[in-house]
Amino acid sequence: MSAVLQKLKRFKLRALHNQKKFGVAGRNCEEVLRKGCLHLQLPVPGSTLCLYEDGTEVTGDYFWSVPDDSELVLLTAGQTWQGYVSDISRFLSVFQEPHAELIQAARQLLSDERAPLRQKLLADLLGTVSENIAAETRAEDAPWFEGLESRFRNKSGYLRYSCESRIRSYLREQGGDPADRRPSAGQAVEGTGARGALGVTSGASLVVTEAREEYLRVVGAMCQKLQAARYNSSYFDRGAKAGRRLCTPEGWFSCQGPFDVDDCASRHSINPYSNRESRVLFSTWNLDHVGLIRREGLLSTT
Repeated sequence: MSAVLQKLKRFKLRALHNQKKFGVAGRNCEEVLRKGCLHLQLPVPGSTLCLYEDGTEVTGDYFWSVPDDSELVLLTAGQTWQGYVSDISRFLSVFQEPHAELIQAARQLLSDERAPLRQKLLADLLGTVSENIAAETRAEDAPWFEGLESRFRNKSGYLRYSCESRIRSYLREQGGDPADRRPSAGQAVEGTGARGALGVTSGASLVVTEAREEYLRVVGAMCQKLQAARYNSSYFDRGAKAGRRLCTPEGWFSCQGPFDVDDCASRHSINPYSNRESRVLFSTWNLDHVGLIRREGLLSTT
């Protein structure tokens, strides 16, 4: 055992949030820690060593279980390290508000990269950090409005229209959209009010006779409530109050999973305010894999 204790163990050491590593050797944990603090000009009291890969603290007998040339992180009092997770978290925080220099560096990496997987990761990253999420008006983000009518002057206004159109289409499937109630010239209207709606009577024809009266009453009441609520168009408006929108103040929508589970295991998310591609993709998006907007827009009004 004494021979083992005399053997020097080699490590690669670095300080927290410092990518530069240096070699250090010692016969015990205290010696490695002392040499590391001296090299990095850090105080020994309160400092500790941990594994880079998972943040496990290196102390006592565990020192001899760590393979030679393992990478260690030297922490001073109050600092923590959770392994790779800490690096990922730091990476994400850097790209939360990316600078032009950072984007340029990523583009340079992409131009030199040949591995397909790394190319895709870099391309996706660049696409994300280059999004103009904060912009709201046509003047601020003209590409976002490409293909839209000139009457849409801001993103929130268009997405309110988009939400209303979706809910009206769902209602139309039930035969209840007031827009379908206008008869053509010379065509008689059956009954009055909601019961006289051509669309509603068309939908009612699929309901058994005994339930038809109640069906027409429910659909008529639903139409009135949706009209009063402007078809819940605020659901897609990031500027609406928290209780009236389905997204964050920045415009992020998160999938809530199928109706029979509590959450979406895949953590799908999308921001239609970010760029034209996301806006177009969002038009095909269901927030629960099936039809959250349909349930929220129609059932919540009853």
